[in-house]
Amino acid sequence: MKTLPTAALAGLLLLTASACATTARAPSVDYSAILADPSRPDADRVRDADRKPAEIVAFAGVKAGDKVAELAPGGGYFTRILSGAVGPDGRIYAVASKPSAALQALAAERPNVVVTAGAPGTIPAPEPVDVVWTTLNYHDFKNVRLDNGDGAAAINAAAFKALKPGGTYFIVDHEAGAGVGASATSTLHRIEGALVRREVEAAGFRLDAQSDLLRHPADDHSTKVQETGIRGKTDQFVLRFRKPGR
Repeated sequence: MKTLPTAALAGLLLLTASACATTARAPSVDYSAILADPSRPDADRVRDADRKPAEIVAFAGVKAGDKVAELAPGGGYFTRILSGAVGPDGRIYAVASKPSAALQALAAERPNVVVTAGAPGTIPAPEPVDVVWTTLNYHDFKNVRLDNGDGAAAINAAAFKALKPGGTYFIVDHEAGAGVGASATSTLHRIEGALVRREVEAAGFRLDAQSDLLRHPADDHSTKVQETGIRGKTDQFVLRFRKPGR
């Protein structure tokens, strides 16, 4: 029987150990089980076809054990799904200035969900996080006026500070169209995706990837996003940014 040279054997063992460690660090997320959770409200389930939560969370790169700061989580639609994705070793810091009753109830039943509140433009997470997440809220941040500018600029700076090196800043919002900028944030509740990219990159992030998962070419960007017929069918940009490091 042939034996491997000592150096070759050591290298093989190292590769095997490395592969096992990688597998142990990043177990797959069972989205089917998360979405089928009987505790999910029916009102959430009917939105799944439009919001594509499994694909969106997978694209964001959220994994078991992650610490996530979710900004303006509303009633907790994504909070509940993110809670399942990060698992018992992870944590969701739901950042809400006025937490909804639904969000507070969710935190009461799930130990890995913590509701935190702070001043506008801040992210009061008690530890560095792997992901800062916000869906359909960035345009609202633009409408918050602070002494040092608008709320979006403050949130971008706070996200950079809150994230670990190499962490992800994930943004989904309603597209306003080329050249519109932030002029429709308080009327149509839309914002130009290209402007968001410029602002976030100016805060020190780099664009890691973008997705067409929620693009709707039939949306001409002229309608208020809450209107019947367009609600849930708006053209949305999906941007994943990375904080440099690691």
